[in-house]
Amino acid sequence: MQSRRKLRFRLVVSFALFGFGLSALFAFAALNIRTRVEDQLVNASLMDDAKWANQQAREHPGAPSGSRLLTGTVLSDRTLYKAPLTWQSLKNGVHDIFEAGPDGKEHHYKLAVYREGGIISFLQYDVSREELGKQQLLFSVIGAVFLFGLLSLVLGLWLSRKVLKPVSELANRLRDFRKAGKAEPLAPHFADDEVGELAHALDEYSARLTAMVERDREFNSDVSHELRTPLAVIASTTELLQGSPDLTPKLAERLKRIERASRQATELIEALLLLSRAERRGPTRGETTEVGKVAADVIESQRPQMRGKPLTIELAVSAPVSVNAPASVLSVALTNLVGNAIKYTLEGSVRVEVGDGRIEVIDTGPGIKPEDAERLFLRGVRGEGAGGSGAGLGLAIVRRLCELYGWDVSMRPRADANGAIASIRFG
Repeated sequence: MQSRRKLRFRLVVSFALFGFGLSALFAFAALNIRTRVEDQLVNASLMDDAKWANQQAREHPGAPSGSRLLTGTVLSDRTLYKAPLTWQSLKNGVHDIFEAGPDGKEHHYKLAVYREGGIISFLQYDVSREELGKQQLLFSVIGAVFLFGLLSLVLGLWLSRKVLKPVSELANRLRDFRKAGKAEPLAPHFADDEVGELAHALDEYSARLTAMVERDREFNSDVSHELRTPLAVIASTTELLQGSPDLTPKLAERLKRIERASRQATELIEALLLLSRAERRGPTRGETTEVGKVAADVIESQRPQMRGKPLTIELAVSAPVSVNAPASVLSVALTNLVGNAIKYTLEGSVRVEVGDGRIEVIDTGPGIKPEDAERLFLRGVRGEGAGGSGAGLGLAIVRRLCELYGWDVSMRPRADANGAIASIRFG
């Protein structure tokens, strides 16, 4: 909606500026042409009258001199003392002079001078009155320019609404499809123009997306079935073996590890399938999960990863925290964070703290660089430190799960000692 308004605004402004600029250019050209033509006509008429007066003075000596210009005054004499001193040195032609008029104010005159046969003709014409008319014309033209600019603005508003109406209709139909959850062909509703071509391209794109989503849904369903079946067989077989009367303690411990690994694999598959579905349809809500309970289960499942290292792991719950999300999602996220802390910490402790709407995993490992804290959540980025390879895809999956449910996951180095702090703040 914002982009459409911006496009409409640009169309309106462009049309208004074009109309205003074109009107101003036309007005300037008209005034300039009028001034030039009027100046040429006045100069030509004054010179004709000056020549005519000179000819009359030569052909009819002593006769009163006059002018065919009603507003002109002719001074013609064989002696120059009767003419103003400033006129006497002027050459043949029309000159612009500024002198005081009868009213004592300075006026703009055009003075035509013509010498022939010892006679000099002067013809004076007051153009101040014409300049007043020019000013009035200038004001009228400026008013017309602003009027045409306003009309261009109104016309631009109307045309922009008319031009963008098909685009708005296309956007509204797309919104209706999103609400209805079903896409229908768009091209039949629009004319065979640019918007129609866009609608046709959107139909083709929608068809490709629908086919891809359908293949993705079928693949997820097949994978879910194919993976759940062997995991269910492993879980049931492990349960039967644990009930055997001749089970040794060492074998029982191994069966528990198999059971935990099977349960973790099942939770990971559920979380990944949930992530795949939720990124298309939105996160699944409605299930309340106790964070402390899930954290305790994750810690117990990760104890075998310690492998006899001088390492302690503990859980501290300062306040109960519940989240509206499946337990498998939280379990996958915590398993990655706790597993990484155990993996990178050669000795010391791993402490899991729950409270204040968050959970933190604090270790005494080699720590991380502040500039690398955000990079560890990128896909394919591995950390550096004790224990060899880093998180791989695990933290990238944790970031996607947390973003899906509006949680904020982060890592930072400890300020009081060596080690790192992995934190999930629940929204």
